Amino acid sequence: MRAGRFIDISVPLENTPYADPPNMGPSVEYHAHAETAGDIVSFFPGLRPEQMPNGEGWALEKVQLSTHNGTHVDAPYHYHSTMDGGLPAAKIDELPLDWFFGPGVKLDFRHLPDGHVVSAAEIEAELTRIGHVLSPGDIVVVNTAAGQAYGQPDYVSRGCGMGQEATLYLTERGVRVCGTDGWSWDAPFVHTRRRWDETGDPSIIWEGHRAGMVRGYCQIEKLHNLEALPPTGFTVCCFPVKVRAASAGWTRAVAILAD
Repeated sequence: MRAGRFIDISVPLENTPYADPPNMGPSVEYHAHAETAGDIVSFFPGLRPEQMPNGEGWALEKVQLSTHNGTHVDAPYHYHSTMDGGLPAAKIDELPLDWFFGPGVKLDFRHLPDGHVVSAAEIEAELTRIGHVLSPGDIVVVNTAAGQAYGQPDYVSRGCGMGQEATLYLTERGVRVCGTDGWSWDAPFVHTRRRWDETGDPSIIWEGHRAGMVRGYCQIEKLHNLEALPPTGFTVCCFPVKVRAASAGWTRAVAILAD
């Protein structure tokens, strides 16, 4: 069976100061073949590095990171200790695998300004534009202005965000996994901070995430290359790494286009 064309919609784990806020990014330490010959020699008494092909050991990397670095799937446990109106929130290793493989739907909100909070009416209008009616199991990805800013100093502050109203609009229609090419599903904190200074309203803080308290769902953050996707007609595969009792797991998210 032909699987169709694969499109990588993930960002790499890498040493960059621009994928996360200061002091929140990963650190990758690279060890090349010439540096690790001694590691192999230590396992075999009498073996000398020069006896190995070109005196080389193995290449390996040591990584320090959080479960929220790189392209990752947030579990309901990340948003709050409860979901679905009071049940214990599910951790990443407790979620059903069939959530993470399903029909993809792309909402194009690149035209919306940075910090804008998307409403349910705006989602409905975009679904009307692309001619799609949401079904349970759809995986909805949101293309924002942040996508093409990845790797640039302003990435974390770019793009619109999904508010509580918009998130609940999706989940009440059976969407259990959604995603964004921004740093966060919500509007970037720098913009929310300005609204907080103006209103003093705590309900605007992390409101899209907190929608999981009402109805449990997962979100993929730091997607990439969504510009390459059509509005529909593709499948999303985004199985999260099985980290015991964790709030998130990394994923190599891929879109599969039908032939």
